[in-house]
Amino acid sequence: MPTRRELLKLSALATAASALPSFASAAETAPVGKAAKPLNILILGGTGFTGPFQVNYALARGHKITLFNRGKKPSPEWPGEVEQLHGDRNTGDLKALEGRKWDVCIDNPTSLPVWVRDAGKVLKGNVGHYLFISTISVYADGSKPGITEDAPLAVYKGKDAMAETQETLRGDIENLYGPLKALSEAEARKQFGERVTIVRPGYIVGPRDETDRFTYWPHRVAQGGEMLVPGDGADPVQIIDGRDLGEWMIRLAEAGTLGTFNAVGPNYSLGMDAMLYGCQAVTGGPVTFTHVTPAFVEEKKVDLPIWVPARDNPFAGYGQVSNARAIQAGLSFRPLATTVTDLLAWFRGLPADRQAKLRAGITREQEAELLKAWGSRKGA
Repeated sequence: MPTRRELLKLSALATAASALPSFASAAETAPVGKAAKPLNILILGGTGFTGPFQVNYALARGHKITLFNRGKKPSPEWPGEVEQLHGDRNTGDLKALEGRKWDVCIDNPTSLPVWVRDAGKVLKGNVGHYLFISTISVYADGSKPGITEDAPLAVYKGKDAMAETQETLRGDIENLYGPLKALSEAEARKQFGERVTIVRPGYIVGPRDETDRFTYWPHRVAQGGEMLVPGDGADPVQIIDGRDLGEWMIRLAEAGTLGTFNAVGPNYSLGMDAMLYGCQAVTGGPVTFTHVTPAFVEEKKVDLPIWVPARDNPFAGYGQVSNARAIQAGLSFRPLATTVTDLLAWFRGLPADRQAKLRAGITREQEAELLKAWGSRKGA
């Protein structure tokens, strides 16, 4: 049974969540004002996770948008005119960008420095401001809390960074992803000089998140019953709604803000239990949390997304990255309950077979076996 303290937490969160609008009504009742100066914006990518949020917000602000991508993904129904250019950065085909000028370029999908170099060859001198989405994985030491933008970066130890491809990256993503992103940042400054903004997100969540890393938790909470939770509930968690990230990128472009920023949220300390109670406040239903130790999780090789132990872990600092500089530069956050509400509304609109098999987390059968093993151990 929940403790009195847990019930008080749940009651307060449920009261706050009850006043939140639905996904559809939130979109309808949140008018966006026009920017002081319309910009001509080039977005590399634009049809993935955060790109559509950038496009919709930029159009609402009165900007002119051009997308450059391979055209492999269907474009959403845009609320305004969007120019579409096609090419392939894997093969260096950027001919569609030649001889064109834009006020701003936002580079969403790049994880290879060669992509930045090739973009620089075509766009150098033709864009006034280059914004690059990087990652907190660029930091050399992720074990300590309070990582700032000035912390040392991961070092590439391969033979030739410019020869790396998406295939080689996928083959050794654990060791290559952070260092190659760090080199991509350096290449951006080499190609575009001082007119560069580097944005380093952590876990990006919310509607359109196809990874299911965060989705696993509210989805599982909504199912109810006894639920396995790693750690003691106090391990810190940092997430950012894709809409908050995408819209802030447009505001950075409007303001001409330069520099490097950790785009992590929220703007308060969020522990694992607090996140789960926030999910329960939205989803309702009876659920009980059974906490297991990090040692048990490691022993059983349990893959639970988002969560990282706050101690004795090379990534312990990933839940406690400093976002002070980004907040000062205007980064704002939707309430957790809004993100959960809108995420579940989007997820429940997906085909049944897609909902039936999440791409992250554990199955109910695996969870039941683990809970049984944990209960036997405690009893012994």
